[in-house]
Amino acid sequence: MIPSFSNLKKSLRHEPPGLPTVKMALVGDTATQLLATSLRGMGVGKGFHIDLFEAEYNQVERQFLDPSSELYACGAEVIVLFQSTHKLCELHSQLPAERQATLADERLSFVTSICENEALSGAKIICLNYPEIEDSVFGSYATKVPSSLTYQVRRLNLELMNLSQRYANLFICDMAALQNKFGRDWLFAPNVYVSTEMVLSVDALPFVASRVMDIVCAIRGHFKKCLILDLDNTVWGGIIGDDGIEGIQLGHGLGIGKAFTEFQLWVKKLRQRGIIVCVASKNDETVAREPFEHHPDMVLRMDDIAVFQANWETKVDNIRTIQRILNIGFDSMVFLDDNPFERNIVRENIPGITVPELPEDPGLYLEYLYSQNLFETASYSSADKDRTKQYQLEAQRVQLARTFTSEAAFLQSLSMVSVVSGFTPFNMPRVAQLTQRSNQFNLRTVRYTEADIAAMAADPEVVDLSFTLEDRFGDNGLISVVVMKRMDADTLFIDTWLMSCRVLKRGMENFVLNKMVERARQGGYHRIVGEYLPTPKNKMVEHHYTDLGFQPLTDTATARYALDVDSYQAREGFIRELRV
Repeated sequence: MIPSFSNLKKSLRHEPPGLPTVKMALVGDTATQLLATSLRGMGVGKGFHIDLFEAEYNQVERQFLDPSSELYACGAEVIVLFQSTHKLCELHSQLPAERQATLADERLSFVTSICENEALSGAKIICLNYPEIEDSVFGSYATKVPSSLTYQVRRLNLELMNLSQRYANLFICDMAALQNKFGRDWLFAPNVYVSTEMVLSVDALPFVASRVMDIVCAIRGHFKKCLILDLDNTVWGGIIGDDGIEGIQLGHGLGIGKAFTEFQLWVKKLRQRGIIVCVASKNDETVAREPFEHHPDMVLRMDDIAVFQANWETKVDNIRTIQRILNIGFDSMVFLDDNPFERNIVRENIPGITVPELPEDPGLYLEYLYSQNLFETASYSSADKDRTKQYQLEAQRVQLARTFTSEAAFLQSLSMVSVVSGFTPFNMPRVAQLTQRSNQFNLRTVRYTEADIAAMAADPEVVDLSFTLEDRFGDNGLISVVVMKRMDADTLFIDTWLMSCRVLKRGMENFVLNKMVERARQGGYHRIVGEYLPTPKNKMVEHHYTDLGFQPLTDTATARYALDVDSYQAREGFIRELRV
């Protein structure tokens, strides 16, 4: 649930020490003090300390156009730009009639200049879009008049979306969607506005702050990857073990079955987007599978489910089994169950997992889940659509591994091949996505945009490597990324080394290191230096460098390790490079 504004204020008084810091700037054309408080409070709830610079009231242009302004001095990694529809309406009313049709273009030009400003290239820009104000000057006919406020606001919001596709550092916080969901009277309180210049109601502030922080979390690599579903009275109405396949409630006709079918349609879209969908149900597996395989009104099919756990174990045990197979953090998971008792048991026994408090009425499931914005992301690529299949294959690999007494024999049986390449226009979206998503096998946890990746690919002092992996079960796609930068004439520094957790314990670390040394030798380097920067999630690679033969360096501020390139002997692996 989204906390109230008063609870957000209280959380600031009890902020835990040592939270990771996000340097943020808030620049707006209306009063933003309470929004600033909400952002900082919501940051605590999301596990961040928000070091916030709040610009003075209505100083947007000065802050961005003056290189000596406080905005540039504060060094924010995230800049929240909040230009209100109210100020836009005022400007529209004051413009000559012939210029009213250019209002959207002028605002878009300003946002474009921010995105192209080299001094801000290291910052992520979160631009709040524009909830509509129906000024009733033209009524519905406004949709036919390009100079009307309605036309200009809608065009502006559309073009902001297009702009965000052009600039990887621009993210749109969808204020218009919040107003569509909750209504204009909820978002805006006229009596408050006239006395405070604050355009957001106290009720709306936490929701806006939550949406902004959802984007920040996604940029930082904190987002949900997996949806785990109970079945009875969650995916369908009724109890499959008692009612039978003919008795469960599903379908597009009238009645509660419609709600479950539409819920399944939403889950299907999540799966198509790349969210891993799993099942954790107290049921006989054969009975639980039957609707997926035979019910004519089921939208979800077995091909949509990455891991299917239906048995008489506890939900907690089944979720832990799913976690072991997927090898992702519990904080990347969302669990949906209609039963309050089961929800509480899971919350109490699996720290970090998100368990929404579903309404009692299944007809309200979707509207409630829409409001929670559970699956925010900072990236998307066509490869995401294949993720379910990849995890289904991983479950098969786990089962196969149990039949071998020797790990080497198991790895040889997989017939693994890898394509090794630099960063290309074809793989840059996936490379950037991996830097944003990878948390566990990530030595320094540096996040990069596509623009950052393209810049490194063009830099002659950067060694850029990407690795795919395919085996007898199928193609895992691009699964590892390495960025090494020239430290001096003899040394390469490992800026980034990350790998998808789907391919752990398959010898990929050895294969990647062999290639890193090969490239170092080609460049005339004699030493490779790696660094481990600990985070709450990457403890699994704490001893990565020493395990691979690197020697610890002394008198360094961080944990650094060196590998002698000249004496290095290629490590044993079971992966063959595939030349393309």
